[in-house]
Amino acid sequence: MTDAAALTLVVNPSAGLGRARTLLPRVVTELVTSLPGVDVRVHLAASFPEAAAHCRRAVASARPAEDDRRADALLVMGGDGMMHLGANACAGTEVPLGLIPAGTGNDSCRGLGLPPANPVAAARLVVRGATRRIDLARVTGQLVDHGLPDHGTERVLSVVSTGFDALVNLRANRTTFPRGRLRYAWSATVQLAQFEPLPYRLVIDGERRDIPAILIAVGNAGYVGGGMAICPDADVSDGLLDLTIVHPVSRGTFIRLLPALFTGAFVRDPAVEQLRAREVVVDGDGLYGMADGDELGPVPLTVTADPDALTVFTAAPRALTGRSAR
Repeated sequence: MTDAAALTLVVNPSAGLGRARTLLPRVVTELVTSLPGVDVRVHLAASFPEAAAHCRRAVASARPAEDDRRADALLVMGGDGMMHLGANACAGTEVPLGLIPAGTGNDSCRGLGLPPANPVAAARLVVRGATRRIDLARVTGQLVDHGLPDHGTERVLSVVSTGFDALVNLRANRTTFPRGRLRYAWSATVQLAQFEPLPYRLVIDGERRDIPAILIAVGNAGYVGGGMAICPDADVSDGLLDLTIVHPVSRGTFIRLLPALFTGAFVRDPAVEQLRAREVVVDGDGLYGMADGDELGPVPLTVTADPDALTVFTAAPRALTGRSAR
């Protein structure tokens, strides 16, 4: 099968409380039976560094489409952390990335308009072969080492969080009970007991702003925390970052706004400010960055729009906004 196109599927089998391992046979069956002339290579990864290494090797050896042969592609299956690794491996290349959701939050898929809870449906998108080019957010700073080749720089699919939303995500990641999506609700409830505005020092496209805020989210796509539409107007093909600033409010007001985070309707509150920018520097005492469901590291963080950085398999590229679909 030396002339066959290769689909390399890198899987976190423990994602979604083991849901990834359970659903993996169905995903592989869909790929193998629907693409009989394609070489499907499956790698189970026990850690982020191992998964990152598999992703890098797949991209390094990938070949473009030739005549009737499909382009080689990288597929990642698991939660948002696996999507993050796949995006970083393929960023800046022409290698298409397939996102197969099997985690707890699946916000990356949700923000890209991909099926967030159906890995077999996501595999069918790979089979169909339609792709589009999307933007990423590029983050630099003193970042957690995820085993990526360019330590200190990472690409983000969804949102860079540093406020209340980041603290909830961080607490949810570090707890073992309750399990599943209930971790986010429990973490939000606990975090409300420590509710207070955070001191931000921002530079937005060169303009300095020192403000207190409940949270400031910098989005490429728009979702965090298993479905919270924190940047509801984010467009992954406009070449810009979306900023959502929640200015200081009372605990009661914020509790009232929480349900509206899942619909995006919270942005109509006068305490919420929305901006767009090409580059944002986020700093402030005690702030910590989260992105794509995992830790980024302490501030300061510089977030820059990275237009047309990644090719992803998609549902219907002509129906999606953007400068390019292929």
